[in-house]
Order: sequence, then C-alpha cells, then structure tokens
Amino acid sequence: MGAAGRDFHNFNVFFRKRAEYEVVAFTASQIPGIEQRTYPPNLAGPLYSKGIQIVPEEQLPAVIKEKDVELVVLAYSDLSYEDVMHKASLVGANGPDFMLMGPKSTMLKAKVPVVSVCAVRTGAGKSTVSRTVSRILKEHGKKVIVVRHPMPYGDLETETLQRFATYDDMDKEQCTIEEREEYEPHIDQGNVVYAGADYEKILHAAEREADVILWDGGNNDLPFYKPDLHIVVADPHRAGNELSYYPGETNVRMADVVVINKVDSAPSESVRRVRENVQRLNPAAALIEAASTIHVDDPSLIKGKRVLVVEDGPTVTHGEMREAVGAIAAHSYGAHELVNPRPYAVGSIKRIYEKFPHIGFVLPAMGYGAKQIRELEQTIDKTPCDSVVLGTPIDIRRIMKVTKPAARVRYEMREVTKPGLEKFLSKFT
Repeated sequence: MGAAGRDFHNFNVFFRKRAEYEVVAFTASQIPGIEQRTYPPNLAGPLYSKGIQIVPEEQLPAVIKEKDVELVVLAYSDLSYEDVMHKASLVGANGPDFMLMGPKSTMLKAKVPVVSVCAVRTGAGKSTVSRTVSRILKEHGKKVIVVRHPMPYGDLETETLQRFATYDDMDKEQCTIEEREEYEPHIDQGNVVYAGADYEKILHAAEREADVILWDGGNNDLPFYKPDLHIVVADPHRAGNELSYYPGETNVRMADVVVINKVDSAPSESVRRVRENVQRLNPAAALIEAASTIHVDDPSLIKGKRVLVVEDGPTVTHGEMREAVGAIAAHSYGAHELVNPRPYAVGSIKRIYEKFPHIGFVLPAMGYGAKQIRELEQTIDKTPCDSVVLGTPIDIRRIMKVTKPAARVRYEMREVTKPGLEKFLSKFT
C-alpha cells in the first residue's frame, strides 16, 4: 500500500529478489493520477517479467480476494495513528497479515557520510533546514549531493534515476509542481539533486560525486539511506502530532537533532508542548529552535488588498494545515481580505476542496500533470482579487500564466537558539 515512493523502495530492497514472496499489486493513495499504471519489468526484476499492477487503494479488498493475498504491507507516510489502524483493521477483516517495515529492512548504507533531514509532518519546513545544512557544508568546502525522497508520478520506465542540475533538466523530465518545489531551491543554491524510483542505483551515482549526501526527506517518512546524522523538523503549529502520526514519532525517537521550527509564528505554549514531547520521546536528542523568516518581493501588492493566497499543495492537503506561509505573509503585511477561491475552483482543484474540507481561504498549488496545472491556472484567473500572494517554494509563473499582479513570498530558516546546526555538522567538515 503506497503513494509512489516508499512502496517502490520497500519492494526494491526487500521483496524484488525474494522468490518466497509473490507481490501481486501495489495500491496507490494520496497523490491523484498515480494509479492504473504498471510497475515496469525493468524495475520489478526477473521474477516479474510482466511487471506489477498498480491500482487505487479503494480496490484493496477486491485484490485480496482475487489474488488470495496473505500479507499486506503499509508503505507510505504522514498518516494519523487512527488512519493506520483503520487500514490494519480493513486488512485484518479481509484475512491477511498487516505489516510495517523498519529501518533494518529498508535502509541502504552509503560509502560516504549521509546527513538526513526528515520531519514530524508534511510542511514542517524541511526544505529550509536542508538548504541551511547544504550551505554550512559547502562553506567548509564539501561537495554536497542532494538525494530527494521519491516523487515518480510519471513514466516509471524513464524515472528510474534522475539527475537535476539546471532548470532545463526539470523541463526535460516534465516535472510536476511538487517536484519543482523541491528541486528548484537546491538548484538555485548550485546543488545537484538526484531522485527517481530505484534508490540503490541512485545511491551508487550520488556516491561517485559526493563528499556528503544530503537526504532531503518527503512527508514525514524515514530516510532510505542510513544516516550518520539524523535531523528531524517539528512543527509547533501542529503540536502533539509528534505523538500521533506515522512515522513521525519514529523519526523523533531516532533523531540526533530535532529542530523545532516556526517558533516566531507559533504560540509559545505550543512550542513548549513540542519541546516537552520531544524530550520525553528522545532525551538524548539535541534541540534547536528556529524561526521561518519571511520575505515578500512587493509588499505593496498585499497591504490593503483583497488577495488570493496560493500555498504549497502537500502542506495544506495531506499535511492538514488550514493555511501556510502565504497566508502568514498576507496577514503580516496587512491584507484587507483573503479571498475564498472555492466558488471559482475548476475540475480537480474543486475536488481537492471536497476531499480536504479543512483547508482555509487559500488555494493549494496542485499540479501533478499538464491538465491539473491548467485547472490551477484557470482557478487563479477566475478568482476575483486585487493581487495574488504566491506562498509556493517556486515561482509558479515559470510554468503557467498568472495574469494578475503577484507578490512572491520567500522564507528561510533562522536559528534562534545556540548551538546551532554548524556544531553538529562539524564532524563532516
């Protein structure tokens, strides 16, 4: 059971060569449009000459019955404990065993040092921490190669191993908005980013270039590579989630360093609660508090204006945030009103609001394919507002037409407490 990433990795490193298992299907969830594909034979290996079917998770009971399934493996992330057990109960009611796989079975060992940046929840601010780690290591003369948690949402045959060093590389690979949001800031820093579907092949390629591999995690998943330093980012805007989301708590318990992010915008009581929870789960972990410093390129487009706020998609969908950095910037810079985009949403964007009713008066930047990008563009165009606040990690105007005046929000990590990350990275410098 997966979402086009962890599921493929667990298969590749544990099941692919084991003849005592027959993997009959992957089920797909969370990401629209990734089902009804086939995990191709060149990735599935010689035991699977026809590949392996990928079907919507809703079909799981039917697959169990049709294939006489004996074991179901949960292999995706950012699920509440309640959701995990609902899935376990569904599986149990249909007969099979239910399995969660741990690091010993799924982590690969690199020949060079690995620094991992993971999180308690989607949208905690991993990217700003990853960029800070990269900057510190590069200032000490280290060649940093970023390996990003997988997002193989297109043609799996061509996405086995991907290397991104320029914007042209992203265009060539027809990257989704979500992929661009993760790769582009690293490319802007001069970093090379690897991603794809086969992380053993990716590891061998990255090792040839790197002094240090930076594992840039996705959602709240665990690293695919065994880290020499494991940094975990916690979000006090969702205090308590470190005790109630899978596998975020595992990350906290494994962490060498926990960064409590966004302390400048979260209530002090929430920051205190996260700190106490982390200390209880992992008293050996070092704690760093950090702010997410916001910069707006044209504040005049916000002050006193009726604005449409466009936010990072995963943060406000399965990350369950009502709003994110774009809305924080809009409030901070004196917007008159955040316009509700729901009445103007088109196609799949409208369905996103139906699936995630918790979302506030913001527009998730969903763009998992050309059709959805067009629908996002149409939704922005139809929404009556004075200007648009772009809270996305990339400037979406590079890949779509935004006819309204737009202010772009950027944000970076600022360490509030000392010692900071440099102390813990010193053993690699």
